[in-house]
Amino acid sequence: MIAEDDDKQAELVRRYLLREGHSVTLVADGRAAVEAVRHRPPDLLVLDVMMPRIDGLDVLRILRAEAYELPVLMLTARSTEDDLLLGLDLGADDYMTKPYSPRELMARVRTLLRRTAPRGGTAPPADEHLLTVGDLVVDPEKHEVRVGGGSIDCTPGEFRILAAMAGEPGRVFTRQRLLQELHGYTRYIGDRTVDVHIMNLRKKVETEPRRPEKLLTVFGVGYKLVDPTASTSTGTGTGGGGRAS
Repeated sequence: MIAEDDDKQAELVRRYLLREGHSVTLVADGRAAVEAVRHRPPDLLVLDVMMPRIDGLDVLRILRAEAYELPVLMLTARSTEDDLLLGLDLGADDYMTKPYSPRELMARVRTLLRRTAPRGGTAPPADEHLLTVGDLVVDPEKHEVRVGGGSIDCTPGEFRILAAMAGEPGRVFTRQRLLQELHGYTRYIGDRTVDVHIMNLRKKVETEPRRPEKLLTVFGVGYKLVDPTASTSTGTGTGGGGRAS
């Protein structure tokens, strides 16, 4: 689905998507975007920020508040880091500023769809695929996260970070590595993107987000996920341990 009030821009993106074999729905304002998603959620939403009736950021707020987990790629003429971080904080999976290359847009669409596509093949034995770190359980097959037995909601970006770290508990992940987990590339995206995701994840998985015990900062390097009942490190930072990648 493309939510874009500029007819020429929307048509350009539509043609590129059709050329790659996608079925495309066009909507021209924010309210129509919300109603269309409610009626039939698309596999991916390309969402312009500046739109009539409801702007793109409010569309994103509404959809995430209603627990729609579809990947969202935001388009905007705003290029400041604060604008980018606001979109990511609200649950956007990727962000491109205008003018942009249609070919790069298609590459990002492919990346998002590949990362959110259901996996085929034979189902693994029960619980074998679960990633468990203490009371934190990540289910890559069902795209679910549980803490202490209770389910929590994560954006697709937050889930990818958590799943990557839960797959290698105790390993130190640099911000650059986590950016690759998020987007598969690092152009035009700053380290603060990862910091925002980590901050939001701490609010969801930590008992005291300001004194994290699971998602720890390794100062000057990055972050790691640990089982606090088995780790000797506490607080918001740890001086070493693990290997950076």
